[in-house]
Amino acid sequence: MRLKRFLLRYYPPGIILEYERGGYLRTKSIDLLDLTPETNTDELVSEIRQSEPLITESRAEQVKELVLRLQQKQGQQDHHRFCFCKELKAHILPLTNIAFNKSGSRFITGSYDRTCRVWDTASATEMHTLEGHRNVVYAIAFNNPYGDKIATGSFDKTCKLWCAETGKCFHTFCGHRAEISTLVATGSMDATAKLWDVESGEEVATLTGHTVEVLSLCFNTVGNHLVTGSFDYTVAIWDVSSKRRVHTLIGHMGEISNVQFNWDCSLIASGSTDKTCKLWDAVSGKCVATLVGHREEVLDVCFDLSGQLIATASADGTAKIFNAATHQCLVTLKGHDKEISKICFSPQGSRVLTASSDKTARLWDVQSGVCLQILEGHTDEIFSCAFNYEGDTIITGSKDNTCRIWY
Repeated sequence: MRLKRFLLRYYPPGIILEYERGGYLRTKSIDLLDLTPETNTDELVSEIRQSEPLITESRAEQVKELVLRLQQKQGQQDHHRFCFCKELKAHILPLTNIAFNKSGSRFITGSYDRTCRVWDTASATEMHTLEGHRNVVYAIAFNNPYGDKIATGSFDKTCKLWCAETGKCFHTFCGHRAEISTLVATGSMDATAKLWDVESGEEVATLTGHTVEVLSLCFNTVGNHLVTGSFDYTVAIWDVSSKRRVHTLIGHMGEISNVQFNWDCSLIASGSTDKTCKLWDAVSGKCVATLVGHREEVLDVCFDLSGQLIATASADGTAKIFNAATHQCLVTLKGHDKEISKICFSPQGSRVLTASSDKTARLWDVQSGVCLQILEGHTDEIFSCAFNYEGDTIITGSKDNTCRIWY
């Protein structure tokens, strides 16, 4: 093996090693999830060298410089206040979802008008309209971190793969017997999930075991495991290579609203209409904790990028932030008048963004729980919100057929 170069990843902090082996260029990641501005860099570099043979003595000083850059980035205070930039009359019917590519230079919108549209963030201009679905485009995603492909899932029972640069449709994935609702792997109302080969467009496997709708899916960071959440109250973990179910996570008393891996793939969070969020050990499948306190359904859950915090959003109009290690509720975010359907951390992890049916999005300080800013202007419920990679741009999507860009 021969090290070619280093790549820096700010969120979450890490160093990517690009190396050559057997004539092929490969990458591996050194995750520094516990890095803080106070971390002793000499000790950390020594630990990295002991665990990673590609980091030789001659490379130690270069690694130290990269760690110092990561610490400097962490030490920057996030006082950014967002200002409304532009409203896009994105579709002729209500939006269903929004998503950034990794850099935040582009974003996509899905709609009841059966299309997905690709937008340039800086100029707020439409680049492509992805047409071809025969029903609502419900789920959309870039293939981040690359961002050169777009996947769309529709109630017409198909998933399509598109070129992000030209808008050309590469493949239409058919095979579900009911509406498709999630992407990359696809989940459906027919109680199955399917895996597809991106290059050929062929179905690789049908994952069976749930008894009713599969409405939430998430790959782990390395892509070797998939987790699915279902209306049958269960969560399943699947091995991608063998196409077999590894664990069935049983314990919720209501439908699963969302599932998510943390960054290092050690934990899974699941939100449910039973008013709880559960934490599961991703290896053993055992329930680690049940996070309680909401008075109504938990509609969304997410980890911060370091995996140290968990946020939950509820139909009771509040959001909560929990410590992933101690399982304690650190703060409750109060201010919305109606249910909160979406929640996400900023890349830095210092702020949380919530979207509500009260027609507003709110920006919160993670430590204090103080509402820093109310993003107003939509005329109907906001169901989706997202930060870009640097955390200095926000997009909100609403049932009023528009999305709004905030800088």
